[in-house]
Amino acid sequence: MDILPILSTLRRHKLTAWLLILEIALTCAIVCNAVFLIGQRLQRMDMPSGVAEHELLQIQVADVTTPTNPYALLAEDVALLRQVPGVQSVASSNQVPFGVSSSNGNIRLDPTQPERTLSATTYFGENLVKTLGTRLVSGRDLQPDDYVDVETAMKGLSTGDSKSLPHVTLITQTLAERLWPGQNSLGRLVYLTPTVGLRVVGVVDRLARPNAFDPAKAQFTMVVPLRMGANKDQSYLIRTRPEDRANVLAAAVAALKKADPQRVVTTKRSFDEVRRKFFQDDRAMAGILTGVIAALLIVTALGIVGLASFWVAQRRRTIGVRRALGATRSNILHYFQTENFVLATFGIALGMVLAFGMNLFLMAHYELPRLPAVYFPVGALSLWVIGQVAVLGPALRAAAVPPVVATRSV
Repeated sequence: MDILPILSTLRRHKLTAWLLILEIALTCAIVCNAVFLIGQRLQRMDMPSGVAEHELLQIQVADVTTPTNPYALLAEDVALLRQVPGVQSVASSNQVPFGVSSSNGNIRLDPTQPERTLSATTYFGENLVKTLGTRLVSGRDLQPDDYVDVETAMKGLSTGDSKSLPHVTLITQTLAERLWPGQNSLGRLVYLTPTVGLRVVGVVDRLARPNAFDPAKAQFTMVVPLRMGANKDQSYLIRTRPEDRANVLAAAVAALKKADPQRVVTTKRSFDEVRRKFFQDDRAMAGILTGVIAALLIVTALGIVGLASFWVAQRRRTIGVRRALGATRSNILHYFQTENFVLATFGIALGMVLAFGMNLFLMAHYELPRLPAVYFPVGALSLWVIGQVAVLGPALRAAAVPPVVATRSV
């Protein structure tokens, strides 16, 4: 079909044509960036934790009084929890992946280094690797004689007694590759302070940070052999079979309360709940953006339907003349479809420019990555399809106008 008659017709309806073009352009720009943002959120929500998520439970208890012997109390609690039917492993921990609250340390590769190399999360607690289900990929796990009591380490740090400090650590593969690209990290030293040097004795596959808001740094973690005593807000991790979680959690809480009725259980949850809570804002944002996209596409489709219906009503005489001169229903249908395709193409071309500009704004003000080029053809194809579907109804009504009725309506 010759495109020139269509362009000539559109020039006679500049205002309505431009309104539709601008509507399509704005929809294209917003949809491309919104779909990209949804993809970013979904990718972040799929962030690996490195632990056996469906097997883990967390219980936090608060004591109203300070324990006389916190280390003995911790050992008693761990022994008590291990006796609960269904419990496979127990550990105390200062934090959990995706737990928001985070304990971090500044890592240096040289004790005299003025600026830190990076910041990494430091996990404390015995039996963490086994309980979390973190996979050791090289080296060895921490051994009982590697551990140092927290109070002893703090005294050694203040007095300069290096023998009272931990000397080894586990790190993640991501952290190892960041510190020593392409090299073997086992046996290397990292420094948390100029006097605290830790030798890497093992590398684990993954272990996410509690505040894993930046995917690029989410795996910058290490496990330091510090033995914590039971304090006023103690966290215990329990590993069990997925199908036993509910029963084990109830029994473990009951056992702790029975041992000390004055204790308050502040948190009792599965790790699935930890992940769900951490990413709840991402899910909400993805849902909102999906609603915005759906609303924009519906409004754009209704705009196309309304404008096409208006033009069909205005052109009944022209349609009748063309039918009388031999145009088939298929010719009329293709005319309106082609006209819509031309308008959509102009709108999409302008929308891609707007989408690129919008992405530059988001990059400058919200530190988002550049919009990949793949989103442009996907957005264009979506709007072309929506445009063709939306115009189909009015185009079919135009094609159904009989030549005689159309000419008599003059």
